[in-house]
Amino acid sequence: MRIIVLIWLVILTSGAFAQTPIEISPANGWHLSWSDEFDYENEQLDQKWESQNGPSSHILCSRWRENAVVGDGVLELEARKEKKAGQEWTAGNIWTKKKFKYGYFECRYKYAGAGATNNSFWLMTKGPAPKKGERFEIDINEGHFPNSVNTNIHNWGKKHTSDSRSHVFGITADVNLPLEIPITTNKIRFSSRNNGHFHLREFRIYNDNHRNFPDVFSETADQDVQGLINYARQANTKVRVSGKFDENHPATNMTDGKVLGSSWVSQKAGEKWVEFEFDKKKTVGCVQFINGWRHGEHWAGLISDYKIEYWNGHEWVEMASLDLVKQNNFSENYHTYGLKWDEKELVFYFDGKEIRREKNEFCFSEAPIWLSLAIIKWNGPVKDVIDGKSMKVDYVRYYTNEQHINH
Repeated sequence: MRIIVLIWLVILTSGAFAQTPIEISPANGWHLSWSDEFDYENEQLDQKWESQNGPSSHILCSRWRENAVVGDGVLELEARKEKKAGQEWTAGNIWTKKKFKYGYFECRYKYAGAGATNNSFWLMTKGPAPKKGERFEIDINEGHFPNSVNTNIHNWGKKHTSDSRSHVFGITADVNLPLEIPITTNKIRFSSRNNGHFHLREFRIYNDNHRNFPDVFSETADQDVQGLINYARQANTKVRVSGKFDENHPATNMTDGKVLGSSWVSQKAGEKWVEFEFDKKKTVGCVQFINGWRHGEHWAGLISDYKIEYWNGHEWVEMASLDLVKQNNFSENYHTYGLKWDEKELVFYFDGKEIRREKNEFCFSEAPIWLSLAIIKWNGPVKDVIDGKSMKVDYVRYYTNEQHINH
């Protein structure tokens, strides 16, 4: 018998949501002031853009003009496995010769289709220190495969500060998987091929409680609903794991009842898994887990794929699964990333929808627009599959509104 839990996801495709925000329109006083549609020969890129040509000490690749290739109306920033300038990989990093201040900035692009890549559209000061505010960096999106959108605001003044936020589409920190048909088993298994390590804060396996289960984020979940039995926390249940990140994050943290206080952190490489073995067969009606870590009011480090199975006495049978690479992959479809910037605030957009709004505290000077692909070590293992992958840019556009933006 195969029990499948249906997980409803918003699948974002190139045509469904890829758009400029409704408020950025001629009717509201906005007009296109500058753009690059990349509808020219490769050599003409140098008319509007400058390029890095050399090593990058903070990442795993050097970056060069020849890795920025224009063709068929698309700019490709290519990752290549080649030794150059003392590094094992190369990629592309370019910035506009023109500097910009205040307006709406938008870029439409696809991610490079591999982990350990950083697909970035950003603004950063270049040249003398500004007379007002600080040197700054605004990352409109540091995109991580398959669909993580990361916005950052860096103060590069005398005292460096950073305010970052991550958005992963298609999964939440709290996962609730009630079974339409309860199963009977003595073992439950969770596994993942997630890039790098991840956090599991709480893992619960409940009895068939007439489909009456608690809120996943509740600190008192096991006591919230009458009749609940959490098999994962029973004394006779054995818990085995594939490994651990360090001694401070053991497997016992998954069943200590502390939603925010502790977690099991997996090892970095290979398949990661957890197995719960009961002292005898149990009837299971729901599986819940919390993943990632709390960053202010938001959650980060969410798992990109998982599979939950039960043992039927002969083999593992799938109960539920998620694979964002197959279901919501930003390397397969174009999406737009935008920023409305003025003297008062910074507003970030994804496919025309606002995802973040912050007060502007130090970003008051002109800055070029940057596009870059990087090989990084904090978004999964660096593998040969990266070779030949590219960040594909359809266009970059800059809109202004004299009445509301330019002070």
